[in-house]
Amino acid sequence: MSKSIKVLIQGTGFAGQGHAEAFRSVGAEVVGIVGRTKSVVEQVAKDLAIPFAGTDWQQALIECKPDVVSIATPGGAHEEAIVQAIEFGCHVFSDKPLTATGESAKKLYDLALEKNVKTAFAASFRYMPDVIHAKRMVAAGAIGEPLEVECISHFNLERDIPFGWSHRKEDGGGRLNNNFTHKLSIVTSIIGEKILSVMGEVRDDLGRAPIVEGVHNFKKRRDFIPDNLNDPSLKWGESNVEWSYTVLAQLESQLAQKPVSVLFKHGGLHPRFNEDHIVIYGSKGAIYIKGHYGSGPLYFYDANNHWTRLPVPDDIVKNNPAGEGDTERNWRYLIRELVNDIKGENVAPYQTFKEGSQYQQLIDLIRKNDNWVDVSHLQ
Repeated sequence: MSKSIKVLIQGTGFAGQGHAEAFRSVGAEVVGIVGRTKSVVEQVAKDLAIPFAGTDWQQALIECKPDVVSIATPGGAHEEAIVQAIEFGCHVFSDKPLTATGESAKKLYDLALEKNVKTAFAASFRYMPDVIHAKRMVAAGAIGEPLEVECISHFNLERDIPFGWSHRKEDGGGRLNNNFTHKLSIVTSIIGEKILSVMGEVRDDLGRAPIVEGVHNFKKRRDFIPDNLNDPSLKWGESNVEWSYTVLAQLESQLAQKPVSVLFKHGGLHPRFNEDHIVIYGSKGAIYIKGHYGSGPLYFYDANNHWTRLPVPDDIVKNNPAGEGDTERNWRYLIRELVNDIKGENVAPYQTFKEGSQYQQLIDLIRKNDNWVDVSHLQ
């Protein structure tokens, strides 16, 4: 495919603008952008020099005739737009979560297979340089047989962040959708993609949040926290989704005789005392990556019982796209893989709607919270 790949973006916020720049970074042509509010989408299109701006997704597909669509809205708004795009014959890049339920996510995956379009699912922190380094080390046998993985994170999010999609299960909110998906993607990239079993619990530690108008950019929502939370005229929205979770999983590894145990522990509203981290323990050593999403640095525990900080290899650094932040760089990495695949080039396997569907079905199971064994009779 020698012609420029045309891309239509759905979503005008941080993600939509980031997706647009990411596609442009690999030579694609962003031909249009769609949003809910006419004035907002027109201003974003002007700022980013995108020729088409509209509020009607179906009409945008007809007028722009894109090769690829990029879905950058909350998860609850994905399904209809993705169905329309696939029926139109477009390849699809979608931010996570794929949809708000496992059942609807599975339908999208099946439809993409039926229509033979390529898809990419942006749980993309597996492309952090230190994560790629850890994957290489584990594959080379540096820690021997992988035994278990520990993922710990505490975000201490402000409880009074304005009420929005992140507070609503039906809109793709919750920490499983917006934290666990990244963690699971990181761990499967290092250990192995086959997830054998999972169990867990979730908690809504929040309850409610103030309703505030004017929040259009997710990353700037903290700027809208009301000064007076005791104002009697202030309206409140009720959260119906988890802000903390604990998940146990077992993964298959070609390097391990037994399933590798994984702990995912996250408190969205809890303060951290020690650093967030990801640790891969093996029979002959261990790898510690600082940061909840593997931002680094990486430390290696060797046969001499010493932790040594290891730099990222030069070839991994050189292959890492430029970008303002980790999220933007990881979008660019995955989008580069998708675009190259569409062009017919050989690429390494990347996450598609298969994983997006699988992850959403896992989240549904975890949210059931029905794994407890009643031991009250033992008291």
